[in-house]
Amino acid sequence: MSKIKLIAFLAFILVWNFETLAQQKVTLEDVFKSNTFSQKSVQGINWMKDGQYYSSLVRTPSGSKVVKINVETGEETGILINGEALGVNFSSYAFNADESKALIASEVERIYRRSSKAVYHVVDLATGKAQELLDGEKIMYATLSPGNDKVAFVKENNLFIIELNTEKVIQITTDGKVNHVLNGAADWVYEEEFSMAKAFDWSPDGQKIAFIRFDESEVPEFNMQLWGKLYPQDYRFKYPKAGEANAKTSIHIYNLESKKTVKANTGTETDIYLPRIYWTGEANILAFLRVNRLQNQIDLLYTDAQSGQSKVILEEKSKTYVDLNYNDDLRFLGENKGFIRTSEQDGFKHIYHHDNTGKLIRQITSGNWEVTNLVGIDEKGKKIYYISTEASPLERNLFVINMDGKNKKILTQEKGTFSINMSRDFKYYIANFTNSDTPLKVTLNESSGKLVKVLEDNQELKNRLSNFSLSGREFFTFNTVDGTLLNGYMIKPSNFDPNKKYPVLMYVYGGPGSQNVTNAWGGARDFWHQHLAAEGYIVVCVDNRGTGARGRDFKHVTYANLGKLETEDQIAGAKYLGTLGYVDASRIGIWGWSYGGYMSSLALMKGNDVFKAAIAVAPVTTWRYYDTIYTERYLQTPQQNAAGYDDNSPITHVDKLKGNLLLIHGTGDDNVHYQNAVDLVDALIKADKQFETMYYPNRNHGISGGNTSWHLYSLMTDFIKRKL
Repeated sequence: MSKIKLIAFLAFILVWNFETLAQQKVTLEDVFKSNTFSQKSVQGINWMKDGQYYSSLVRTPSGSKVVKINVETGEETGILINGEALGVNFSSYAFNADESKALIASEVERIYRRSSKAVYHVVDLATGKAQELLDGEKIMYATLSPGNDKVAFVKENNLFIIELNTEKVIQITTDGKVNHVLNGAADWVYEEEFSMAKAFDWSPDGQKIAFIRFDESEVPEFNMQLWGKLYPQDYRFKYPKAGEANAKTSIHIYNLESKKTVKANTGTETDIYLPRIYWTGEANILAFLRVNRLQNQIDLLYTDAQSGQSKVILEEKSKTYVDLNYNDDLRFLGENKGFIRTSEQDGFKHIYHHDNTGKLIRQITSGNWEVTNLVGIDEKGKKIYYISTEASPLERNLFVINMDGKNKKILTQEKGTFSINMSRDFKYYIANFTNSDTPLKVTLNESSGKLVKVLEDNQELKNRLSNFSLSGREFFTFNTVDGTLLNGYMIKPSNFDPNKKYPVLMYVYGGPGSQNVTNAWGGARDFWHQHLAAEGYIVVCVDNRGTGARGRDFKHVTYANLGKLETEDQIAGAKYLGTLGYVDASRIGIWGWSYGGYMSSLALMKGNDVFKAAIAVAPVTTWRYYDTIYTERYLQTPQQNAAGYDDNSPITHVDKLKGNLLLIHGTGDDNVHYQNAVDLVDALIKADKQFETMYYPNRNHGISGGNTSWHLYSLMTDFIKRKL
């Protein structure tokens, strides 16, 4: 071999080795058994009252602490709470209004999605000393009074106050009882579907506490067995399935001075929801929302805290539904200037300003795009900061607009997804930014948008990612059978060859108001998709009709008939993919979790000539088994709309199954009950259909913990390789 050929050969070997090292495949071990793809964040940030500092929670092996950071320099200027010195390994903290005290929570015990109980300490920030509440007994939702001398909390379904100076405990309610009455804490269905757990609030003067009472006596109980002991344990809790009795709710106001409780007048109808209470800024005026059973009307009422008398200030109605979770941005202004709220009443979610009588002053934003989050209202500067989809339904950007609706300006120019934490004085904000190619980047900015400092850029993660053959999301659109344009993304193998034919796995959620197709960084599930791409699959996601960020009509088109149009769109998406020259139309599969599991199983049955395989994880198989608030919002009650419940239940279509089905569920799922899987399995057996199934003992809706995620995704990967 000549010297020149030898040099060329060695150079080739070096280049080949370098490319091999730089083009590692994503493995399951990388995703689920290492920190390869974990990203750093800036945790526990709370703005200080003067706007020149913010605090941040730092957790280390030796303990947790809260540090004070100078906004302009980014330097730590001191330790506000030293968990190691206190001997308390706390995981969360909250300052009072004047920042003289803080509540810290440790030994947190999760109950459901948002509820928990913990050991609480009150920390005096001047002395650094901590006062343990109730000798370390676990309590719920401890909250300091505005006067800093009391803490309200819930224990054993009753509401209490403890006086910090004397440690005297005042019991406000006495009728709390498990599975019967809750005071100051939400029941299961409110917590899950109205995103609330704590159900009480101090008045601005600290002299009253408003709370919601839940009488669950008539709500049917659901029973889950907990496995592992010689005799399995029964776990019973109140769960109102569609069409069944809800808890009867009422609103009460306790006066600390008179020691009397006043009941608010919420109207004559009792089969209603009372999901929000607010103090208006006036110590004697409590506001609350009242929602009818079908959730097509929401009323805002004001209540006199002394008499309990109420009056309707504003009402909003719909022929379909008014989604509280989509319009949960009610803010009261000072100096009797009314309130700001968001509403979809013009077809897209926008910002409105009303006076205290409910009269509309003006609609502040408008257009064929949505305000997704109200960040802050600068009353002094007469400006409103908000996140919207104006740039694209796939993106989220920060905007500012004057309260008179003029001088709108975009503050974040990058294409992607932002979330914002704004300072109390509106001089600065912390921006969390990602897009499909960029992991989390945290920056400190002036309110004008000017960058002050990068707080976290995840460069270490970027360096690790450079060693892998990753494929970015390719966004695309296509038209459904009725001409509706749908958004989707595609992940191709990194060595993609347009002349080859590839199998496709579609990923779906598809529920009302949801959105999977976004220009944002993914999590473990997305890196599993990268692993599948590395194994030669194309992964595709399509947001069907009924999903969010595209206006009320696009979302509400599935009303009263969940599953029909959504499934048609996923089938249409698969057929569209089948026309692409590089897709093997005979090897298209679909998978999803929860609503997505409902969709994937239904799509496999109704689209039996299109889909070869499906994985359904924790699926709803009949909406008759799901809860009242979510289900009836979109389907009415089963007594009113039986066809809407049954026509698109996977159980109804088991006879159509031709492809390969893997059904997965946790037996401890308090949300979508294992009962859903049991009934689908029974129907499949009766229809003489073969399928595969896996149950995870005692695992909840997330099917996680210990080795569970690794086992689950290994199982699904094996199924895909065998059946697709």
